Amino acid sequence: MSQQRRTGGPTSPRRAAVDILSTIEQRGAFAGLALDAHLERLRLPAQARRYVTETVYGVLRWRGTLDWMIAQCSHKPLEELEPALRSILRLAAYEVCFLNSVPAPVACHEAVELAKARFHPGVVSYVNGVCRQLSRRASSGAWPWPDEREDPVKALAVRTSHPEWLVARWVTRFGTEEARALCEANNEAPAIHVRANVLKTNREALGAILTQQGAQVEPGPWAPQALRVRGMGAVRDNPAFQAGLFTVQDEGAQLVAHVVDPKPGERVIDLCAAPGGKTTHLAELMGNEGEVVAVDVHPGKLGLVARAAERLGVTIISTAAGDGRTMPGRIEPADRVVVDAPCSGLGVLRRRPDLRWRKRPEELPALARLQGELLMAAAALTRPGGTLVYSTCSTEPEETTGVVKAFLASRPDFVADDLPLPESVAQDVGGYLYPYRHGTDGFFIARLRKVNTQKGS
Repeated sequence: MSQQRRTGGPTSPRRAAVDILSTIEQRGAFAGLALDAHLERLRLPAQARRYVTETVYGVLRWRGTLDWMIAQCSHKPLEELEPALRSILRLAAYEVCFLNSVPAPVACHEAVELAKARFHPGVVSYVNGVCRQLSRRASSGAWPWPDEREDPVKALAVRTSHPEWLVARWVTRFGTEEARALCEANNEAPAIHVRANVLKTNREALGAILTQQGAQVEPGPWAPQALRVRGMGAVRDNPAFQAGLFTVQDEGAQLVAHVVDPKPGERVIDLCAAPGGKTTHLAELMGNEGEVVAVDVHPGKLGLVARAAERLGVTIISTAAGDGRTMPGRIEPADRVVVDAPCSGLGVLRRRPDLRWRKRPEELPALARLQGELLMAAAALTRPGGTLVYSTCSTEPEETTGVVKAFLASRPDFVADDLPLPESVAQDVGGYLYPYRHGTDGFFIARLRKVNTQKGS
């Protein structure tokens, strides 16, 4: 029987945060969508919105560590608690142990009040006891952290709030210290990366506009149109955004269009196009001359591509709804084809902290099969002598070099082409970007060239 009772009273920022966290956990909702939907409905003041956003993302980012801390202070297994109760405790632990702006007594008091509004007195007493233990341990620093010498994977997973299976992969692949650097980078709140629209402005002029608006701006070191921005406020309300002067896009993702290197007048296919960041970038680099075909399996999402193109002043994009694997024979081949494939998203954990708790290693082989099938379809859509670019926002080998090497082994009419990227990025049959090395999301890019016109299609 549920221990929960009717919730009453006005919505507070903490109650909103608990509701959002519970929705994400119970319904599998994406964090950004759940957060936006709740904030839109509640219409909280700006300061409250900032608090809710900070605590929701903070709890998601540090959930693994928070759960471990709570376990040290609780006589009940966390997995046996109701989702709302877990969310209350995680929020309290985050405020007590990570959020310096909230005094521990205040965090504990508010957690107890949240419990009173939802649960019976016995549960309220339990919450009060856990919070007091959290506060005492946090003030003394007396946490029995796992010993790195005995179990480096568990120690790193607990300290950096990552799943053990993922940490184990990275320790095996990179070594403990580099795996630590990657995990720590995933826990840093990233700047917003924006791409100047070369059809309307340039990076320097855009930087001056955003600086005048009060943002902190610095040029990206890797992509020529990239700016890294902090303190800009709501992007959709920014006049420069509304005027089509820029697009929000991670600097690593911006490099994809430069690797494609499209020329004015060419025909280009983006086989997994929505929401249109790379599609519109291709058109911008082409000087809005030629044709870019945006393909996506979700017809509704192609509307996002069309709206982005309209805002940016791009007129050369056409759309084709359907599974990219079925496109050969339905649309004409192109000079350049892009497969920004569906993937695990394990390279974007710093922006999507909820993903680290959703993904499982057994998902990777199925994703690799899909990625390989999309790459084969893209090969059939690439004209002789043309360029095929494959990218993912994952750095896991199954989804990156594994897919490309399997493709090349089965398609002798394609070869790996040199990447126009720095040596720190370019490797064997593609290039990797990492947040701890490059300050971008984790990303993989490979460029392939169709060379043998007698074999394949």
